[in-house]
Amino acid sequence: MDFRDLTEAQILAVAITAEEEDGHIYRDFAASLRADFPATADLFVRMAEEEDGHRHRLIDVYRARFGEHIPLIRRQDVKGFMTRRSSTLLRTLRPEKARTEAALMEVQAANFYEAAAQRTTDAGIRQLLGDLAAEERRHETTAEEVNEADAAAGRIAIAHEAANRLFVLRFVQPGLAGLMDGSVSTLAPLFAAAFATGSTVETFKVGLAASVGAGISMGFAEALSDDGKLSGRGAPWLRGAVCGLMTTIGGLGHTLPYLIRDFHTATTAAIVVVMIELAAIAWIRRRYMETPLVSAVFQVVVGGMLVFLAGWLIGSG
Repeated sequence: MDFRDLTEAQILAVAITAEEEDGHIYRDFAASLRADFPATADLFVRMAEEEDGHRHRLIDVYRARFGEHIPLIRRQDVKGFMTRRSSTLLRTLRPEKARTEAALMEVQAANFYEAAAQRTTDAGIRQLLGDLAAEERRHETTAEEVNEADAAAGRIAIAHEAANRLFVLRFVQPGLAGLMDGSVSTLAPLFAAAFATGSTVETFKVGLAASVGAGISMGFAEALSDDGKLSGRGAPWLRGAVCGLMTTIGGLGHTLPYLIRDFHTATTAAIVVVMIELAAIAWIRRRYMETPLVSAVFQVVVGGMLVFLAGWLIGSG
């Protein structure tokens, strides 16, 4: 149905179901964020309570004007409404993304109430809809004030720190483990094949097989190591995918130069790529794992050089 064809009773009915739906979404946000981001969860609980208050006021006016039966009319039944995304699809959002989604919801609600107020002739309904529009406009300011109060109390900083820790646990650690394994463990078979055969084609095949095989192995190992429920490391399949992908990328980095036909050029390029990979690993360890830079470089470079030498000696022997 078109918005312009709605009666006053239907306008109230769709507003009631809309407020109920928004309240459910905010509570879903709060439940999913409670364990890791309590400050943000409290904000969404308060917003849900405000939506409940709006719904009660709308129902009171509807009952007084039109009786006890409220027809079920949802936003998606009215042309021009923006359909809400299911809150189950938003559970993995970080707190700032959830706040952005909530701000968009409040803007849409305010626009609806302003347009609906212009279409009503009943003074009481018009006043209620206008008041609700103004309150929805104030919600964004209220959220900012709540955030400022939480920031002053240190709760937002704690939530951000928790978000950073979770990012490291769920993405950086498995990705770094995979990158290290792919970059270092594949050096020996790659360079052993290179110095043993002197063939770029054969070396590329060995490197490709080693990279893909290591990626599959590391992916399964990471996924099966921890279900993530107690450690907070997240879904095992996601960690396994990150670890396996980064392992494969780490191995392919110094394998791809052997697509070059000239053996010496390909080997020189591969060694340069290895140096870049080891430097990147050292930087990631320094940036996210708080490992001292000298220690990170020493550990990674020494380990990489030992594996490279092993491959060179085996291949040349």
